Amino acid sequence: MTNPLYDTLFGRHAGKDTPFLILNDGTTVTHAQFLARAAQFAGEITALGLQPGDRLAAQIGKSPDALAVYAACAQAGVVFLPLNTGYKPAEIAYFVENSGAKLFLCDPASEAAMTPVAEAAGTTLRTLGSEGDGSFAEAASARPESFQTVDRDGDDLAAFLYTSGTTGRSKGAMLTQENLLSNARTLIDYWRFTDKDVLLHALPIFHTHGLFVATNVMLMTSGSMIFLPKFDPDVMINWMPKATSMMGVPTFYTRLLDDARFTRDLTAHMRLFVSGSAPLLAETHRQFEERTGHRILERYGMTETNMNTSNPYDGDRRAGTVGFPLPGVELKITDPATGDELPQGEIGQIEVRGPNVFKGYWQMPEKTKEELREDGFFITGDLGLIDDKGYVQIVGRNKDLIISGGYNVYPKEIEQVLDDQPGVLESAVIGVPHPDFGEGVIGVIVPEKGESPDLDQIRAALGEALAKYKQPKTLVLVDELPRNTMGKVQKNILRDDYAQSFAKAG
Repeated sequence: MTNPLYDTLFGRHAGKDTPFLILNDGTTVTHAQFLARAAQFAGEITALGLQPGDRLAAQIGKSPDALAVYAACAQAGVVFLPLNTGYKPAEIAYFVENSGAKLFLCDPASEAAMTPVAEAAGTTLRTLGSEGDGSFAEAASARPESFQTVDRDGDDLAAFLYTSGTTGRSKGAMLTQENLLSNARTLIDYWRFTDKDVLLHALPIFHTHGLFVATNVMLMTSGSMIFLPKFDPDVMINWMPKATSMMGVPTFYTRLLDDARFTRDLTAHMRLFVSGSAPLLAETHRQFEERTGHRILERYGMTETNMNTSNPYDGDRRAGTVGFPLPGVELKITDPATGDELPQGEIGQIEVRGPNVFKGYWQMPEKTKEELREDGFFITGDLGLIDDKGYVQIVGRNKDLIISGGYNVYPKEIEQVLDDQPGVLESAVIGVPHPDFGEGVIGVIVPEKGESPDLDQIRAALGEALAKYKQPKTLVLVDELPRNTMGKVQKNILRDDYAQSFAKAG
């Protein structure tokens, strides 16, 4: 037997002194150096008693060592569970206990806070810092720089990723080796990655975008990454002349556009800019192309599936769409009530099927049955349509659908009108309890810097563009929208903030 994930992504680089990670201080980590460190980590993981199929949870800062934990888990046959570095101990307690993690790695600075968490879950706690420090790193340094790779196959679990849990408990999506490998193979071909690529990597690696999309693609192509701890416009602009490609979230692109140094000359040698994890405004598309001559490639993926669709590498990258289903991925739009497929152009729930689709939710058989059909189609929870050119458009989350006076209201349709108004940077439309209509529509608006949008004028524009039942009953100006670490607007927070907007007095 072999170990497909380790062999395909990591083992193929054995003995190579070619650059893999280029760090902000100019230090380079070669493939061989990285594999040696991963082997030491695999040795320590095994010494701590973990067997193939056991879970390792990690809440650690982005660093070469943090990435080596992923490689070590693959080599030792352990299921890797990366956790958002912003989670608090009470949140971590749920993930560690629910996953049954046998080992939990945290930052040395968090050890005191996480010790009770590990003790309550009966989990071994070790520390790993971003500078090669911590009890796990120190113990691993005494281990051999080689490790006998554990046999696994493509159907074996490789990772758990927990959903954000904005409605109810977070769910642990179980991803197999083949889930990860099939998606990387497809993206390499679709996005034309080769060993000549140098990816500018400023994404976190606790999320599918930075870990299983960006990293797996570069490992499989033998390319290299400029591996930055976080997004910083100064640092990005400094390193861009050395890169050929970049993957980011919309915030990366808007912040780069705010910098006068970000020019056509700076990006002239770049091959590809990819955006995902949150919707990209059409205005950002336009400004980016005007400034650089590049058209951002937007795609659509999620925790349970990795990537599902993408705008084409060659051909029209259409703003406001996420392109076509990737090769090997089936996508259909269905009626949420019946599950029947809807005609082209109609809005419904998005369902996908393919080798990228996860195996279910950890210890949640009923939830798995609700969202993963027997025929393999996964009900994504996203609402969308397929337009007359075959491009997929996302109109929102199913849970964000507003039903006002018995009519379905799709927030995206209203947001597009609001975003087009003078002085408006972006908007979010939500529904909150209303005594007469069930839900009332609220438009939350972020003004452009230094602008004061005319709300009466905006109401008039909404009146001309939309049916009465779709028009927001209230417009609110705010400085910024609440977002998670990947840039997605957290509408659940907005709904909580404005829940009493239509409550009857007394």
